[in-house]
Amino acid sequence: MSEALPETIPAALDRAVAQWGDREALVDDGVRWTWADLADQVEVAARALLATGIEHGDRVAIWSPNIREWVVAALAVQRVGGAVATMNTRFKGHEGAYNLRTAGARLLFTVTDFLDTDYVSLLEEADGGVPECVEEIVVFRGPTPGATISWADFLARADRSSSAAVAERCEAVSGGDMCDIIFTSGTTGAPKGAMMGHSASIRAFWAWTDVIGLRADDRHLIVNPFFHAFGLKAGILACILRGSTIVPHPVFDVPSVVRRIEEERITMLPGPPAIYQTILNDPALSSRDLSSLRLAVTGAAPVPVELLDRMRNDLGFETVVTGYGLTEAHGILTMNRHDDPLELISASDGRAIDGVEVITVDEAGTPTPPGTPGEIWARGYNLMLGYIGNPEATAEAIDADGWLHTGDVGVLDTDGNIKITDRLKDMFITGGFNVYPAEVEAILSTHPAIAQAAVVGVPDERMGEVCAAFVIPRAGENLDPPGVIAWSRDHMANYKVPRLVEVVDSLPMNASNKVLKFELRDRASART
Repeated sequence: MSEALPETIPAALDRAVAQWGDREALVDDGVRWTWADLADQVEVAARALLATGIEHGDRVAIWSPNIREWVVAALAVQRVGGAVATMNTRFKGHEGAYNLRTAGARLLFTVTDFLDTDYVSLLEEADGGVPECVEEIVVFRGPTPGATISWADFLARADRSSSAAVAERCEAVSGGDMCDIIFTSGTTGAPKGAMMGHSASIRAFWAWTDVIGLRADDRHLIVNPFFHAFGLKAGILACILRGSTIVPHPVFDVPSVVRRIEEERITMLPGPPAIYQTILNDPALSSRDLSSLRLAVTGAAPVPVELLDRMRNDLGFETVVTGYGLTEAHGILTMNRHDDPLELISASDGRAIDGVEVITVDEAGTPTPPGTPGEIWARGYNLMLGYIGNPEATAEAIDADGWLHTGDVGVLDTDGNIKITDRLKDMFITGGFNVYPAEVEAILSTHPAIAQAAVVGVPDERMGEVCAAFVIPRAGENLDPPGVIAWSRDHMANYKVPRLVEVVDSLPMNASNKVLKFELRDRASART
C-alpha cells in the first residue's frame, strides 16, 4: 500500500474531507453536497444519536431505499461507535422483525412511503408487532404514524449534545470494532447477521477500488441496495476511500437509470449481469448518451463473453471485471483484473485479492490440485467477526484454523483463477440476491393448502436464476400455480417468489427420504 490507511470508517470520512473537501460527494433528489457538507450532516446526526442515548456498541437498524439520509445515518452511527444493522427493502414485516430482534437494534431508521410500502405498518402487523428491543422509530421520509418521529425532529436533538462529545466518542472507535451487520442466510434458511469490522472493511475495499481503478473524478451510480455489501461497501465506502461522488438510486428501471447516467455523467455502474442485459435490451438505447461510462464490476451470475463484449462496445465501458465473494467475507474474495482477456473474465471469477487465501478442498479437507473441483475455502483479514448471537453457526462457518467454508464448489487454474461450478448449499442467485430454498420452502409450508414444497433455482437469461417450486396439496385441497404465486407475493420478498409452480402428487426421494433436487432442476429447466 502506498499510504497508511485509516483504521475506522469515521477516520476515512475525515480523510475524504481533508483531501477532497470542496468536491462533490453526494447527489440525491436535487441536493448536492461536498465532502465538507456531508461531514457536517453526519456531525449533526451523530450529536442527535448521542442525545438519544445511543452508546458505543449499540446496534441501529436502517430499513430504507438508497437515499441520502441512509448514508448520513449510517456514517453517524459508526461515528459514535455504533453498528448499522442493514435491512432488505423487499422484506415483509415478519422478516424485518426477525432481523431487528436478531441484531438487538435499539433504534430503527425507515420510510413510510417507498413504492406504496409503509415499513412501520408492516412491523406493526407482523406477529408480535414491533420487537421490544426497538425503543424508537425515526422516519426518514413519509408520514410519521403513532409514536414515530420525523428525521427533522430527530436531528433537532443535536442541540442537546456537542461536537466535543462526538469527537470523544469517535476517538474511542477502533479498527477492530464492529461497524455493521449485514444479514445473510444459512442452509436452514434462518437469516444470520454477519458482523463486519472497521479496519477489515477499509482494507478490503481499498484493494477492491485499487483493482478496478476507482478515482476521485468518478461518479458512482449506486443501484445496488445499501443493505447489501455491494451497495454499502463497494458503494458508499468505496466512494469515501477514493473521493468518488455517491449518486444513490432507489430502484432499478432502465429509463430512470439511463436518465441519471446522462444527467449526472455517471462513470461507475456496478451490478449483476441482469442490469446490463436489461439496459442493452432497451429499444431506445441508440438514442441515449452513455459516453461517460467507464467502470463496470459484475458477478453473482454467469457472464457470457458476448455480454462483456457488448458492455465494452455498445455501452462504452473501458473496464469490465467480475468477482466472487460472499457476505461473510465482506462480499469480496476474488477479482479479475482489468487487463485480463474477455475469455478469462467470462470463464472465471478472478484471483484472490491481496492478503487473502483461496483454496479448493475435497471432502476430507485436503486441498485439490488445479483443475479438480472442490469446496472453496478462504482465509484472510476480510472475514467477518462472526454471526451476531450465534457462535455455533460461526464455528460451523469458520474453522479453528481460520478457514471460511463457503459451501460453493469451484475449480482453480494454475494461475489461481477460480471458476464457480456448483453449490454445496442449495442457495441460488436471482438478480444478485441470494435465495435460500429452505427459507422459501418454510414460508410456502404456511400456505393453508400446501402440505409440502420443494424449491430449486432454474436458469433465467435476465436474472441468472429464478425460483421454481414443486408443491403437494393438502388432502382435500386444490392448488393452482397462479394462486400460489400470488400468495407468495404477499408473504415473501419478491426476489424469493417462485416464477414457476408445479402442483405434484409426490416429490422424488432417495433412500434417505431426501428430495432429489437435481431431478426437480431438470424438470423445471425443461419447462423453462
